[in-house]
Amino acid sequence: MLTKVPFCFLHTIELCIFEVTIKRMSVTIKGDHGFDNKPSIEAKALRINLNPYIYGTFAEIGAGQEVARHFFKAGGSSGTIAKTISAYDKNFSDTIYGEEVDGRYVTETRLDKMMSHEMRLLKKRIPKEDQTEKMFFTLANTVATIDFAKKFRGHGWMGIRFQKNPEAPYNQIVLHVRFHQSEARLQQEALGFMGVNLVYGAFYKHYNPKKLLRYLYDNIDIDAIEIDTINFSGPEFKNVDNRLMSLQLIRNGMTEAVMFDSDGNNVLPARVLYKKNILALRGSFRPVTKVNIDMFEKSYEIFTKEENVDENKTKVIFEITLSNLRAQGEIDEKDFMDRAKLLCSLGHTVMISNFKEYYRLVDYFSHYTKEQVGLAMGVNNFVDIFDEQYYKDLSGGILEAFGKMFYNNLKVYLYPIRNEKNGDITDSNNLKLHPRMKDFYKFFKYNSKIVDIFDYEESHLNIFSRTILQKIKKNEKGWEEDLPVGIAEMIKKNKMFSYKPKN
Repeated sequence: MLTKVPFCFLHTIELCIFEVTIKRMSVTIKGDHGFDNKPSIEAKALRINLNPYIYGTFAEIGAGQEVARHFFKAGGSSGTIAKTISAYDKNFSDTIYGEEVDGRYVTETRLDKMMSHEMRLLKKRIPKEDQTEKMFFTLANTVATIDFAKKFRGHGWMGIRFQKNPEAPYNQIVLHVRFHQSEARLQQEALGFMGVNLVYGAFYKHYNPKKLLRYLYDNIDIDAIEIDTINFSGPEFKNVDNRLMSLQLIRNGMTEAVMFDSDGNNVLPARVLYKKNILALRGSFRPVTKVNIDMFEKSYEIFTKEENVDENKTKVIFEITLSNLRAQGEIDEKDFMDRAKLLCSLGHTVMISNFKEYYRLVDYFSHYTKEQVGLAMGVNNFVDIFDEQYYKDLSGGILEAFGKMFYNNLKVYLYPIRNEKNGDITDSNNLKLHPRMKDFYKFFKYNSKIVDIFDYEESHLNIFSRTILQKIKKNEKGWEEDLPVGIAEMIKKNKMFSYKPKN
């Protein structure tokens, strides 16, 4: 009489064989060079499937129905997948997950409802005696791929809620993707790969979120799909600062710009900028000074009085370029966090970008809004815009750059600067440009594309951030009064910008 072998025991044997195979593949010989040997999508799915303790559901709506397929295809999925569901029709989706206030389906709120609903069902339908040995998860996504006219590239939300150990609290990873391929099939394929990478990373790479980010692109061309927002939450990620994760997205080339609000949460740029009037201020903000705040307040007052600007639909963005985050060629993460925390403490939305040139920043905004955009900047930064060396990579040179920059009725709000040597004040009427640029500049000046800020605080013209920074580092007196209220106290308390209190 044949004895029936427990299914979980067979899974254990298969897992052992799988691990032995991996170990055998790790043998090296003379002449080998070290490299990151990435498991295939099939290997990742199989490893998950062969683990008798990992158990969960897949909920995929819209075009995102590729993730679960990889786990079925890998084999051994009966011990891992409790259920898959695709509430494709909106009526079915609303019946299961509830209706959205805005009537949209590809949203973060819809994703959260999906994960919450499926996890409740999972816990409810699995016998309690079995729950003590299971690590539950729910993978959900809501996606819209490229449309028939190929005008809308497509985007989606994806997330996983999971346990590290049986009966442990839940952790969560949520991300937003934007597609760059021109075929729906290729977009679905890339999303399927990323979904498997996300499940695998959640269970096997959660201890190092920075590496987990890079592993999300395993077996995917980085140009195929963009991650522009990601948030980690739960006990396993209690020490993770999502603003630093945003920075990693840019460092890794996964996106060109990220945003976070005053609470330190990563926010979707499209949600912040969509159909908004935008006033942007670029700077190093190292640290943020009274000059920066005066520039913001005075330019905002002018901007909101423009004929085409609705103050109720206006968003102010403090933007820092990646080049302003570098110290000796590398990004100084602490320095970045210092600047970000100070700006957030003042209640501002912060944007980190990879846009070295202003025209790229404006072009980025144009993807989300056709409303009026304003740039507030100092005279010195404005003069740099007219330097032709920044546009050598463009076939149309500076003409192409300015065409993109001043498209959609852009206006520049110019804050004057005082010469440190002779005390002269420079504004749009007396700034110095290369002779070849003078007539070019006059075109924008005479067409009211450049607006002077006249009611500035003259005493603030003596404030220079580089001078303040040196005083902070040397612990000299007098720098505190040049900063907005509460900023100096934060710098001292948190020892920002190499501040060292005197003993």
